Amino acid sequence: MSDLDEALARLGTAPRLLVALDFDGTLSPLVDEPMSARATPDAARAVAALADTPGTTVALVSGRTLADLRVIAEHRDDSPIWLVGSHGAERWRPGQDEPAPGVVAGGSARLAEDAERAIAGIDGAWIENKAFGFALHTRLADPAGGARAQAAVDDLMEREAPAWRRRTGKHVVEFADRHEGKDVAIAELRRETGASAVLFAGDDVTDEDALRSLEDGDLGIRVGDGETAARYRVADTPELAAVLTRLAQHRAS
Repeated sequence: MSDLDEALARLGTAPRLLVALDFDGTLSPLVDEPMSARATPDAARAVAALADTPGTTVALVSGRTLADLRVIAEHRDDSPIWLVGSHGAERWRPGQDEPAPGVVAGGSARLAEDAERAIAGIDGAWIENKAFGFALHTRLADPAGGARAQAAVDDLMEREAPAWRRRTGKHVVEFADRHEGKDVAIAELRRETGASAVLFAGDDVTDEDALRSLEDGDLGIRVGDGETAARYRVADTPELAAVLTRLAQHRAS
């Protein structure tokens, strides 16, 4: 039995288990059009199986707004899966009313418009409005264009909003006037659910806050390459789905 299998078997006996999962690049492959992301069928089945097991809470912890996360996760009003959006600034738990769409405040909207003007003419670079700021996407830009767009937006934000939090990811840079991170989100979920152990899995730089915050007896998994604080690594979404399926089997038995 591998170290990971032993860890999964141990989590299978935890009295209260929190399974917290990033979405993009973790349950869903990364895609060029953000709103087209969907969990793979195997990942979706594994998440549903875990949510059905006794003493298990499943939460999606994402940088997406709650409104967008609900769409891409195909989340229903009666779902047992908890949601954390905007890196922890937005939250929904089963039994609450339907989450309201995030509202872009006046200052955020103005800066997003300024950022759009700053990158005008750079093919493949675009600005996504978010509830508490905006994100610069460069996945579709060539490397030189992406670098120019990032430099232009960085210069804008250094002048206009130096106190905003800056997060980098895979071909994305996000700016927000809220400073919550996924580490705080995991701590709050742990407290609210009374979890005796936590599994967190993510694929990007913004997930490392949560991975570094895990405690003895928890399990952190990095999906894909990159430096990580996680003890375990899987290659991709299909491999993570297989891990989650094994955990669901342990919990069910």
